[in-house]
Amino acid sequence: MSHRSRLAGFIIDCRTDDLDAAADFWSRALGVSIADRDAGDDSAEYQQFGDTPGDLHIEVQKVAHESRVHLDIEADDIDAEAARLEALGAKKIAFVKRWWVMEAPTGQRFCVVRMKHPERGTPPTQWDD
Repeated sequence: MSHRSRLAGFIIDCRTDDLDAAADFWSRALGVSIADRDAGDDSAEYQQFGDTPGDLHIEVQKVAHESRVHLDIEADDIDAEAARLEALGAKKIAFVKRWWVMEAPTGQRFCVVRMKHPERGTPPTQWDD
């Protein structure tokens, strides 16, 4: 069996109490719009950007850990993709809600998430399992 994956985008993790202010900063810094200013409520943990280069998914995420940037890899089979990445030397850190948090051999954290729109953007790479 085979599966497909590709870079989905970047998540800007912000340890902040003011997600809107963080989204405003990064929106202006990157020259992109905030997709839906009214998405969620005061407990919202994400703010997604629109008009991003290459249709990449870019969002600001409210977190409890130190601020950092991480990338997401999207796959049509997240378990197969996590196994492929483990074979390359990555390790699984945790399964959170619907995705794998992983760590590269060099220490960077990243997530393997479910592919949302395979027909958009760069075609995914087909991997033979």
